[in-house]
Amino acid sequence: MKDFLAYLVSQIVDKPEMVAVNEQTVGVGIVNLEIVVNPTDMGKVIGKSGRIIRALRDLVKVLAVKHNVRVNVVLPEQ
Repeated sequence: MKDFLAYLVSQIVDKPEMVAVNEQTVGVGIVNLEIVVNPTDMGKVIGKSGRIIRALRDLVKVLAVKHNVRVNVVLPEQ
């Protein structure tokens, strides 16, 4: 899931070499994926009214259901 999310985000941003996804296991079957991008690309990841980040979350959650885990996709606090 981490690699899938990193691939999706790298296709959206201007500086794909700066994309990183940090994975943290919070509990049994619960994973946090934090998207780290260049600050100038943050707007592209969020999208207008949050549409892009919501779509990314939905796609990752579909994959998570297949693997029987819960996934939270988060952006770093700025």
